[in-house]
Amino acid sequence: MNDTNKSRSRGRPRRFDPDAAVATAQKLFHARGYDAVSVADVTDALGINPPSFYAAFGSKAGLYRRVLDHWTATEAVPLGDILRPDVPVADALAAVLEDAARRYASDPAAGGCLVLEGTRCNDDGARAAAHRLNRDAEAFIRDYVAARHPEVADEAADFVSMTMSGLSAKARGGYGLPRLLASARLAGGALARILPA
Repeated sequence: MNDTNKSRSRGRPRRFDPDAAVATAQKLFHARGYDAVSVADVTDALGINPPSFYAAFGSKAGLYRRVLDHWTATEAVPLGDILRPDVPVADALAAVLEDAARRYASDPAAGGCLVLEGTRCNDDGARAAAHRLNRDAEAFIRDYVAARHPEVADEAADFVSMTMSGLSAKARGGYGLPRLLASARLAGGALARILPA
């Protein structure tokens, strides 16, 4: 045994930063989808062993819930910033759709929305976590519309939600920003017709 091998085995094991690990895992889940990422993929990417992974996150679904929370705080469409009471409702909703198009097309290797794509995964717990965040966003949009246009709040919120799902799916399928923005703008025009200023 040489001195180099001896020095590597001494001391404490290398520690990892759970927050940095969540950001790394987010890239994996976004690029491949929840179902295609294994615990081995995550531990390899993080440079940790499975016991350390389970001690930190409990399970792959536990890590995914942390990833979804991180995504919501850092990458998701900032509904609270865009849906302001001083902006006409149709304009604000159109801005949401255009922001979504830009975000969903920003990384060709990981297109679409992590939350929306997660609502279709096979794991019950992971799917439920994604559905919860999606329902919360839909409710936020519906409440925003209802404050000024209660008679069409459900229809408008459903239309925005479905459009965002379509934009996400098309971004995931390789559509670029120009095509996504064109569709978002068409949808914005439809919203302007049903939501007068």
